[in-house]
Amino acid sequence: MFFPFLCGFAPSCESMFMNPNFSHEATKAQRDKEEVASIIVDCAFHLHRDLGPGLLETVYEVVLAKLLQERGLKVERQKPIPIQYAGCTFEEGFRADLIVDGVVLVELKSVENLAAVHGKQVLTYLRLLNLPLGLLINFGAATFKEGCQRIVNGPQSFASSRLRVNQNL
Repeated sequence: MFFPFLCGFAPSCESMFMNPNFSHEATKAQRDKEEVASIIVDCAFHLHRDLGPGLLETVYEVVLAKLLQERGLKVERQKPIPIQYAGCTFEEGFRADLIVDGVVLVELKSVENLAAVHGKQVLTYLRLLNLPLGLLINFGAATFKEGCQRIVNGPQSFASSRLRVNQNL
Protein backbone atom coordinates (compact mmCIF):
# COMPACT_ATOMS: atom_id res chain seq x y z
CA MET A 1 0.00 0.00 0.00
CA PHE A 2 1.44 3.39 -0.98
CA PHE A 3 0.66 6.63 0.84
CA PRO A 4 1.89 9.49 -1.37
CA PHE A 5 1.18 12.04 1.37
CA LEU A 6 3.85 10.36 3.54
CA CYS A 7 6.77 10.59 1.14
CA GLY A 8 9.70 12.33 2.75
CA PHE A 9 7.88 13.27 5.92
CA ALA A 10 10.09 11.95 8.70
CA PRO A 11 13.78 12.54 8.26
CA SER A 12 14.70 10.54 11.35
CA CYS A 13 12.65 7.59 10.14
CA GLU A 14 13.93 7.67 6.60
CA SER A 15 17.37 9.24 6.64
CA MET A 16 19.08 5.89 7.14
CA PHE A 17 17.64 4.70 3.85
CA MET A 18 19.30 7.52 1.96
CA ASN A 19 22.64 6.07 3.04
CA PRO A 20 23.81 3.50 0.46
CA ASN A 21 25.97 1.80 3.13
CA PHE A 22 23.00 1.12 5.42
CA SER A 23 22.19 -2.55 5.93
CA HIS A 24 19.00 -3.98 7.40
CA GLU A 25 20.99 -7.09 8.30
CA ALA A 26 23.00 -5.09 10.82
CA THR A 27 19.79 -4.02 12.56
CA LYS A 28 18.30 -7.49 12.80
CA ALA A 29 20.11 -8.40 16.01
CA GLN A 30 17.74 -8.51 18.97
CA ARG A 31 17.34 -4.99 20.26
CA ASP A 32 16.86 -3.94 23.84
CA LYS A 33 13.23 -3.18 24.75
CA GLU A 34 14.19 0.41 25.50
CA GLU A 35 15.75 0.90 22.07
CA VAL A 36 12.69 -0.68 20.41
CA ALA A 37 10.34 1.56 22.43
CA SER A 38 12.38 4.62 21.51
CA ILE A 39 12.13 3.82 17.79
CA ILE A 40 8.38 3.20 18.10
CA VAL A 41 7.83 6.54 19.86
CA ASP A 42 9.97 8.37 17.29
CA CYS A 43 8.05 6.97 14.33
CA ALA A 44 4.65 7.43 16.04
CA PHE A 45 5.51 11.04 16.92
CA HIS A 46 6.36 11.84 13.31
CA LEU A 47 3.23 10.05 12.11
CA HIS A 48 1.03 12.03 14.53
CA ARG A 49 2.76 15.29 13.59
CA ASP A 50 2.37 14.73 9.86
CA LEU A 51 -1.09 13.14 9.61
CA GLY A 52 -2.68 14.63 12.73
CA PRO A 53 -5.75 13.25 14.49
CA GLY A 54 -8.95 12.16 12.81
CA LEU A 55 -8.07 9.09 10.76
CA LEU A 56 -9.20 5.57 11.51
CA GLU A 57 -7.03 3.50 13.83
CA THR A 58 -6.28 1.04 11.02
CA VAL A 59 -4.66 3.78 8.93
CA TYR A 60 -2.26 4.66 11.74
CA GLU A 61 -1.62 0.96 12.35
CA VAL A 62 -0.66 0.09 8.78
CA VAL A 63 1.51 3.17 8.32
CA LEU A 64 3.25 2.79 11.71
CA ALA A 65 3.93 -0.89 11.00
CA LYS A 66 5.51 0.04 7.66
CA LEU A 67 7.68 2.75 9.26
CA LEU A 68 8.88 0.33 11.93
CA GLN A 69 9.68 -2.36 9.38
CA GLU A 70 11.68 0.20 7.40
CA ARG A 71 13.66 0.84 10.59
CA GLY A 72 14.56 -2.85 10.67
CA LEU A 73 12.09 -3.99 13.33
CA LYS A 74 9.99 -7.15 13.14
CA VAL A 75 6.33 -6.18 13.37
CA GLU A 76 3.37 -8.49 13.88
CA ARG A 77 -0.02 -6.88 13.17
CA GLN A 78 -3.35 -8.00 14.59
CA LYS A 79 -1.78 -11.11 16.06
CA PRO A 80 -4.36 -13.42 17.66
CA ILE A 81 -3.36 -14.22 21.24
CA PRO A 82 -4.84 -17.28 22.93
CA ILE A 83 -5.98 -17.14 26.53
CA GLN A 84 -6.67 -19.91 29.02
CA TYR A 85 -9.53 -19.83 31.46
CA ALA A 86 -11.10 -22.56 33.58
CA GLY A 87 -9.09 -25.25 31.80
CA CYS A 88 -10.17 -24.08 28.35
CA THR A 89 -8.01 -22.46 25.71
CA PHE A 90 -9.55 -19.78 23.53
CA GLU A 91 -7.43 -19.32 20.42
CA GLU A 92 -8.48 -15.73 19.80
CA GLY A 93 -8.81 -14.23 23.24
CA PHE A 94 -7.78 -10.90 21.78
CA ARG A 95 -5.76 -9.42 18.94
CA ALA A 96 -2.65 -7.41 19.63
CA ASP A 97 -2.48 -4.33 17.39
CA LEU A 98 1.31 -4.52 17.08
CA ILE A 99 3.98 -6.67 18.68
CA VAL A 100 7.38 -5.21 17.86
CA ASP A 101 10.54 -7.32 17.90
CA GLY A 102 8.76 -9.69 20.26
CA VAL A 103 9.42 -7.37 23.22
CA VAL A 104 7.02 -4.39 23.03
CA LEU A 105 3.25 -4.46 22.67
CA VAL A 106 1.72 -1.42 20.98
CA GLU A 107 -1.99 -0.75 21.42
CA LEU A 108 -3.30 1.96 19.11
CA LYS A 109 -6.35 4.13 19.58
CA SER A 110 -7.87 6.97 17.63
CA VAL A 111 -10.28 8.47 20.15
CA GLU A 112 -10.74 11.97 21.53
CA ASN A 113 -9.82 10.93 25.09
CA LEU A 114 -8.33 7.77 26.53
CA ALA A 115 -10.26 6.09 29.33
CA ALA A 116 -8.68 4.38 32.34
CA VAL A 117 -9.77 1.03 30.92
CA HIS A 118 -7.42 1.46 27.95
CA GLY A 119 -4.34 1.35 30.17
CA LYS A 120 -5.77 -1.61 32.09
CA GLN A 121 -6.38 -3.37 28.79
CA VAL A 122 -2.71 -2.97 27.81
CA LEU A 123 -1.52 -4.24 31.19
CA THR A 124 -3.76 -7.32 30.86
CA TYR A 125 -2.40 -7.98 27.36
CA LEU A 126 1.16 -7.65 28.66
CA ARG A 127 0.46 -10.15 31.43
CA LEU A 128 -1.14 -12.65 29.05
CA LEU A 129 1.80 -12.32 26.65
CA ASN A 130 4.40 -12.19 29.43
CA LEU A 131 5.91 -9.09 27.79
CA PRO A 132 7.74 -6.45 29.81
CA LEU A 133 6.63 -3.25 28.09
CA GLY A 134 3.65 -1.78 26.30
CA LEU A 135 2.89 1.52 24.64
CA LEU A 136 -0.63 2.88 24.45
CA ILE A 137 -0.71 5.41 21.63
CA ASN A 138 -3.79 7.52 20.95
CA PHE A 139 -3.60 9.26 17.60
CA GLY A 140 -6.85 11.09 18.39
CA ALA A 141 -5.24 13.29 21.04
CA ALA A 142 -4.45 16.91 20.24
CA THR A 143 -0.75 16.39 20.98
CA PHE A 144 1.38 13.28 20.84
CA LYS A 145 2.49 13.67 24.46
CA GLU A 146 -1.14 13.61 25.63
CA GLY A 147 -1.80 10.43 23.68
CA CYS A 148 1.26 8.30 24.48
CA GLN A 149 1.49 6.18 27.62
CA ARG A 150 4.19 3.73 28.65
CA ILE A 151 2.96 0.70 30.60
CA VAL A 152 5.29 -1.69 32.43
CA ASN A 153 4.45 -5.28 33.34
CA GLY A 154 6.07 -6.53 36.51
CA PRO A 155 9.19 -5.63 38.41
CA GLN A 156 11.60 -5.27 35.48
CA SER A 157 14.23 -2.63 35.98
CA PHE A 158 13.55 0.42 33.87
CA ALA A 159 15.67 2.78 35.94
CA SER A 160 17.94 3.51 32.99
CA SER A 161 15.11 4.19 30.59
CA ARG A 162 15.72 7.00 28.13
CA LEU A 163 12.04 7.05 27.29
CA ARG A 164 9.85 9.07 29.62
CA VAL A 165 6.34 9.56 28.26
CA ASN A 166 3.22 9.96 30.43
CA GLN A 167 4.11 7.23 32.89
CA ASN A 168 1.19 7.97 35.18
CA LEU A 169 -1.66 5.47 34.93
